[in-house]
Amino acid sequence: MTAPVLARLRQATARSSLVRRSGRVRQLVGLGVVSHGPDVAIGELCEIVPRDGAAPPIEAEVVALRDDAVTLMPYGPLAGVAAGCEVVATGGRPSIGVGDTLLGRVIDATGRPLDGRRSAGGLAERPVRGRPVNPLERPRIRSVMETGVRSIDTLLTVGQGQRVGIFAGSGVGKSTLLGMIARHAQAEVNVIALIGERGREVAEFIDKHLGPQGLARSVVVVAASDEPALLRLRAAYAAIAIAEAFRDAGRQVLLTMDSVTRFAMARREVGLSAGEPPTARGYTPSVFSEIPELCERCGTSASGGSITALMTVLVEGDDMNEPIADALRATLDGHIVLSRTIAQRGHFPAIDPLRSASRVMPDIVTEADRSLAVRAVRTLSVIERNRPLVELGAYQRGSNPDLDLALACEPALQSFLDQSAEGVSREAAMKALAAALDAPSTAAAGGIR
Repeated sequence: MTAPVLARLRQATARSSLVRRSGRVRQLVGLGVVSHGPDVAIGELCEIVPRDGAAPPIEAEVVALRDDAVTLMPYGPLAGVAAGCEVVATGGRPSIGVGDTLLGRVIDATGRPLDGRRSAGGLAERPVRGRPVNPLERPRIRSVMETGVRSIDTLLTVGQGQRVGIFAGSGVGKSTLLGMIARHAQAEVNVIALIGERGREVAEFIDKHLGPQGLARSVVVVAASDEPALLRLRAAYAAIAIAEAFRDAGRQVLLTMDSVTRFAMARREVGLSAGEPPTARGYTPSVFSEIPELCERCGTSASGGSITALMTVLVEGDDMNEPIADALRATLDGHIVLSRTIAQRGHFPAIDPLRSASRVMPDIVTEADRSLAVRAVRTLSVIERNRPLVELGAYQRGSNPDLDLALACEPALQSFLDQSAEGVSREAAMKALAAALDAPSTAAAGGIR
């Protein structure tokens, strides 16, 4: 036997498991499977062998350990599983293939293609549960990430490596806004995670909102609402792992996740099945520990690359203070609030600048741009504060010079904030904002009354 053949045999023997770790299903509790054995660790993958030997094994992940009991959550339906079925430890952990050949592809949480094409080749496996960057090795955010949306680029400027939440109720236009940003943002790579979306909306988002132009430089990771909770969680982590691979290669990545709320709901399902106590609105403690873990994996890196994260938050009943929204506001570097009232006026995007904020904007824009943004926000604040008085007809012009000026600016300013689906450069947006704020003086200079 030749030396190369012996070397390959040694390698195969080293990789092979010489011990079979197995256990038996004891009971099924809710969404979880409780088994006696095998000897496993949290997060390890196992296979549950259905009673019908012809059916393929069901992949599951270890989510809890108690005494001699192991709680697993399946990645698929439990048809054919009963007490006494064998549970075999595989020794593996969730991973995802990463590489340039993923660009333009739509995949599920495990990396399988959903777009009808064959699997991408030349991929390197990467664990989905990575570690956050050491905070002292994280460069500060210095550069602007242009989104193509006038109201964001001028009043809520986003930096490369910033984490921003988009807070909105249902039907206010967050998916349309995400698609617009994905098409026009100045990023090298888009990684889009659609977590818990309706199946109809997935195809609609890709075809209508993202389009061929946006898809060409994007990787779309999908876990629809009918997928098991564990797959929805895995899809979110898989998307971040893919984004991290591009960031580590020095690229500027835009990660959009729709939505973090459905990620939290999936984490709640897993936590309750694992025996965690419910807390605020039924959310388990692990939800509030995993949200920062998810967010902190984004940001800048010593490689020169960055992950700019836009994470949507589906607020229940338009309550901006519900637990998930509150936790994310405290974790992220800024928040963009979409208002149903503004949407009902026919404005798109329905961004409310008075309730939104970018925490890194003062560090990445010039003093002139910052002053212009402050002036615009103050003008909008004066209008909103006095709107009831004006609409009732109780305000007399001349009583408040600041309000008179704000009301004169309002038509041009509202026209500036209302934008079609086409993107605009930040430089052009800043000029348009200055023109909107100077509209009254320009009209007066031209003799218009």
